[in-house]
Amino acid sequence: MTMVQTLLVAGGLMSVIALVAMAFAGPSSRKELQRRMLVVRERHSDSATAKVEAQMRKAIANRKPRFNQTDETLTKIQMLGRRLAMTGKHWTVAQFIQVVVGVSLAVALLVYMRSGQLAMSVFIGSALGFGLPHMVVSHFIKRRLNKFTQHFPDAIDLLVRGLRSGLPVTETLQVVAKEIPGPVGEEFKLVTERIKIGRSMEDALQESANRLQTPEFNFFCITLAIQRETGGNLAETLSNLGAVLRSRAQMKLKIRALSSESKASAYIVGSLPFLVFIMIWWVNPEYLAGFFTEDRLMIAGIGGLVWMSIGVFIMAKMVSFEI
Repeated sequence: MTMVQTLLVAGGLMSVIALVAMAFAGPSSRKELQRRMLVVRERHSDSATAKVEAQMRKAIANRKPRFNQTDETLTKIQMLGRRLAMTGKHWTVAQFIQVVVGVSLAVALLVYMRSGQLAMSVFIGSALGFGLPHMVVSHFIKRRLNKFTQHFPDAIDLLVRGLRSGLPVTETLQVVAKEIPGPVGEEFKLVTERIKIGRSMEDALQESANRLQTPEFNFFCITLAIQRETGGNLAETLSNLGAVLRSRAQMKLKIRALSSESKASAYIVGSLPFLVFIMIWWVNPEYLAGFFTEDRLMIAGIGGLVWMSIGVFIMAKMVSFEI
């Protein structure tokens, strides 16, 4: 075997060993200890707050399989169709595949006309053909979800006013669908249409929750489900939920402002080597052609990509904060 094949085999064996070690490692002892201490505290505590928190956790855990379904049972085509639906555009899977093929062929042809390297042209064309459309779809999904999260507290406030005025929940949902523009109105309109054709409110909300996959809408669905099962003042509960969501949004904006400088530095440091490589290759392709033909340069290039990927991953984790 050549040196490249030996390195690939060694890397594959190390990956298999790491996966086997992770599979047989079992659950974290620290998390298990924390879980057991929490159960003991809830069982023997006389505090009403601890008992209420325990009931809320149990209710959320019972509702989680319905409102937080994963895509494990879906095929790749169905997952792609759901992603396209999350953009809010009328894009189909066939159109997406046509765009991927067209971009791949166009980029591969352009690179081949510039360099004359068939293997490199196919590699770059395939990478950009598959990567760019998915990046565009992710951009539209993120933008739509941000708009939804921004206007969702306003929808909850409108629901609270409708409930306090004496309207039933279904009619208040219709009012939100008419009055709130953008993704919020579109999703609530879909919910009301599903209810009109005979589906239950829980099923209609579940489909929207699986489609959006945002914590804010999941909180809303769980709140409605718990209220329907336990009773109580729904308007007051939704009012508290709206206040929590607004505080959550403010905290996100504060974290984004504090981490913006670090993110900009990470973007510059992570993209600079690739930009320099592309500029040098565009000016003088023969100077960098050895990275795609010679074994030693291929090994050096793969090693550099691995270390760059590790560095970018670490920087992304350092500037990424979840609330």
